[in-house]
Amino acid sequence: MWGSRLSFFAAPFLLAQRGGGAAPLAKNVPKQFRNYFIFFLMFGLDMDDNYSILKEYQPQPEIFIMVKFSKANAKIEALAKVPELAKFLEGKRKVYSFDLLSGFSCPFAEKCLSKAVQINGKRKIKDGPKTEFRCFSASQEVQYTNVYNSRFNNFSALRKMQHNSDDMANAILAAMPANTGIVRIHVAGDFFNQYYFNAWLTVAEQNPDKLFYAYTKSLPFWVDMVDPKLGIRLPENFVLTASRGGRRDDLINSLQLREAVVVYSEAEAEKLGLEIDHDDSHAARPSLRNQNFALLIHGTQPKGSPAAEALKILKRDNVKHSYSRKTATV
Repeated sequence: MWGSRLSFFAAPFLLAQRGGGAAPLAKNVPKQFRNYFIFFLMFGLDMDDNYSILKEYQPQPEIFIMVKFSKANAKIEALAKVPELAKFLEGKRKVYSFDLLSGFSCPFAEKCLSKAVQINGKRKIKDGPKTEFRCFSASQEVQYTNVYNSRFNNFSALRKMQHNSDDMANAILAAMPANTGIVRIHVAGDFFNQYYFNAWLTVAEQNPDKLFYAYTKSLPFWVDMVDPKLGIRLPENFVLTASRGGRRDDLINSLQLREAVVVYSEAEAEKLGLEIDHDDSHAARPSLRNQNFALLIHGTQPKGSPAAEALKILKRDNVKHSYSRKTATV
């Protein structure tokens, strides 16, 4: 009898030896289970029974991986002036972006594929084998260490839970600033797998008063949401644009996805019958979610390439085509 009681009192210290910790019993066990401990004292259980029961109520360490949102750059900050989007920014709410490492998080990029890579201890740009116009956000990551680190940390954190949509959604929700009104998902990066895409759907569904929008070349993940009878079903506050120039552009045509096309001049956009989006309003406005549009070439382009030559002409003619590159995390 007394041996059993002693085994009970020794259980917390046994837990410590087995890696369970030695916190006070009163804190480890919920009130509703304390009557069982009177039973233990009266009748006793052997040491293994005490261990298995007590271990169930040991506090478990909370796994929490921090990701960060970024303040709006000059282009997406201009959304505050768009009347249709005013309701999302009431009460001094703001526009933010959530970014990942360019190229590395873009499984379907092709014509714009570029990455910031480490060579001899320095970051340098590396274009893909079929790159026609360089990803402007990859150039940012070469130039600005804080930008590179922020995007690298976000991507690394999410990859640790890349097969769990709920964990990724919870990490994003925990990091979202309280005054968020509009989120551009990925000034840099893209949806790197289906679980991550679904995580953002969860985030949007849980925040119907906020607007979420994104450009993407990860079209198979978007298409996975197709309902045979109803078509593609997305939350009303989740606006997507297919970014032409990826490895699965065929899906844009076959499913008639809304798209953005990079053009080298205003004349090219006019020839295609597309308006040029200078302030992200075409991409963000829910009322335009079915209307295609153009984006002027921007960023730093490979020397001697057609994209670089087009930039020279845009600069010469004073055509607006670039925006503040530097973004800050919050």
